[in-house]
Amino acid sequence: MSSKSKKQVFFSRLISTLFLWGTVTGVFISGNPWAFVSLVFVLGAASSIEFFNMSKLSGFPTDKKFSIVFSVVYLAVVSVLLALRGANMEAALFAVDFAAIAGVVIISFIFQLRRPIEGEAPLKRVAVTALGFLYVPFLFSFISRLLFLSPIEITEIAVPGAWLVLWLCIVTKFTDMGAYLSGTICGNFMKTHKMVPHISPGKTWEGFIGAIIIALGSACGLYALMPEQLSMLGGWNHVIILGIVLPLLAVVGDLAESVVKRSFEIKDSGSFLPGIGGALDLIDSLCFTAPALFFYLIWIS
Repeated sequence: MSSKSKKQVFFSRLISTLFLWGTVTGVFISGNPWAFVSLVFVLGAASSIEFFNMSKLSGFPTDKKFSIVFSVVYLAVVSVLLALRGANMEAALFAVDFAAIAGVVIISFIFQLRRPIEGEAPLKRVAVTALGFLYVPFLFSFISRLLFLSPIEITEIAVPGAWLVLWLCIVTKFTDMGAYLSGTICGNFMKTHKMVPHISPGKTWEGFIGAIIIALGSACGLYALMPEQLSMLGGWNHVIILGIVLPLLAVVGDLAESVVKRSFEIKDSGSFLPGIGGALDLIDSLCFTAPALFFYLIWIS
């Protein structure tokens, strides 16, 4: 790679990073429910499109158009319901979830009736469609649910879970950062041990341990700075538990995308943000940590 191309990559990554954080900051400052759900919708929809594009490009039998439309419509319905009524729509959202899960399987099988049976192709189409829906839009939609999660039924705050989601995103992303930094530093001074070389050759156990430590530190540090804004976490005991469990799931989420890309034999999920990668690369870990945090908070409340 030439010096010029390295500079281009650096500036592309810098511009994309500034744009991303500028957008997130603007949405956060606005406090507008529609702004929050719109950002989640865009990321979820873009990631869904990337997943089914990868499937199509890899040669997997897939109903790409139906899968994308179904996923995008589901995300739109969840976003609109939450923006309109927030946590008051919790019962309706559970009904939407069950209907969507049943619908994606039933309709996908109906689509197979149009074609002659060609070995495993029909089952693969149904499996990829169902997996793509559950893995990306369904799991990522829990970010939207967390935004409106509140310990009380009525609140004057339009987006009561905004600080909670920010805390989740920082803990999740610090897991990735911690793994990279500790793995790199340990690699310079000692022999490192590969974690899952058949899936991700670059990941090491040393990086994994560093990821947990740094993520736990960020979880506790943010809670110490903002105990009132993060009161929904329920106290130090729960913060410490989540500070260990969430980075574990973040690592699994990152590896899950590696499994998907290796199975599809595709290196990059997309180019949503130049210099950074696809939208799925941004949210892969959050797809695992968001549902875990949501159900944990429901359990302790």
